Amino acid sequence: MHTATTHAFTPEHDGPLKDIRVVDLSRLVAGNMLSLYLADFGADVIKVERPERGDDLRHWREGGQAVYWKVYGRNKRSLTLDIKSDTGLIQLKKLIKCSHILIENFVPGGLEKMGLSPDELHKLNPALVIARVSGWGQTGPYSHKPGFGTLVEAMSGYAHLNGFPDKPPALPPLAMADMVAGIYGAAGVLTALRSAEKTGVGQVVDLSLFEPIFSLISSEAAKFQATGTPTMRSGNQSAHTAPRNVYLCKDGQHIAMSGSMQSMAMRIFDTIGRPELKTDPRFENNDARVQNKDELDEIIQSFVAQRTQEENLALFERAGVTAGPVYSVADLIDHPYVTGREAIVHVPDADMGSVPMHNIIPRLSGSPGALRRPAPALGEHTADILAKLESVSLD
Repeated sequence: MHTATTHAFTPEHDGPLKDIRVVDLSRLVAGNMLSLYLADFGADVIKVERPERGDDLRHWREGGQAVYWKVYGRNKRSLTLDIKSDTGLIQLKKLIKCSHILIENFVPGGLEKMGLSPDELHKLNPALVIARVSGWGQTGPYSHKPGFGTLVEAMSGYAHLNGFPDKPPALPPLAMADMVAGIYGAAGVLTALRSAEKTGVGQVVDLSLFEPIFSLISSEAAKFQATGTPTMRSGNQSAHTAPRNVYLCKDGQHIAMSGSMQSMAMRIFDTIGRPELKTDPRFENNDARVQNKDELDEIIQSFVAQRTQEENLALFERAGVTAGPVYSVADLIDHPYVTGREAIVHVPDADMGSVPMHNIIPRLSGSPGALRRPAPALGEHTADILAKLESVSLD
């Protein structure tokens, strides 16, 4: 069990985005990651959800708990609305009229089918920023296709690079494409919002899932042009620097090590008691080390295998070598770094007593974000939001 202190929510903390209202029509991960960032810094994020079922993220459960919703739904409010009905659509339009940002992840054309094209929305609210999240983007030959993170993780080249050369391509074990897209989306929305504040004119933020994850490996395109060969999977090794790998310790634990700088590689050789490797033609510079990285890894592995993880880490830390432990979340919960930095915070939860989650990221010195409220129950704020919309006119 964790020993960390449970942090109370602070609803009185406004945050730098306190005057920004966000209508989030999205479901699952990318849109929720985008709106989470805005909510963490004080925006009034209103999740517009289907009656009875709500956001599909609520139904991703572990141990019988909606842990994904509890983490990524924090700081938001929930409004249940049947937007396919005439009454629900009118209420949605009223909400959009008095908001600053709209987030949606329908298949491209979905808004238009509802009579809510960007042109119509900007007639209603000229400064509105519209974030349109889709698998492949609003334009191009795939714009009509539904898209999921798994598909773009595969097609983007990421899975081809991930894993070991003697194994099939490996997809990430999480919704990585969606999460990266959400972070890009937050940057795009805030940039567009800044423009709208200056000009009074809103715009569309066209956010595909494909392009953000491809941006992580886009240097591969330049490399392919330069060499004519796509990079092959290399496990925990690097295609362009050595040594870099995960090494097995005497106690069955692992450490990771990187000698990407020439000076660090030389320091590693001294630390493992092999100073002669510094002048060995196979290892004297990075190009040579990359060509002979398997042999170099065998030398380092032989040294690491003689000591426990704790002994290796202490030795390398004294020498100033860039090495660190391979941990699971079980190791992190009570780790001194995590507790001292409060990288993981424990907040009150009606179902679990408390629930651990990541802290506000990043940390602003003058206008920080805050954990203001837990993830809402489905429709928790419906009555309050609809009551305030009664005074909004669409004329």
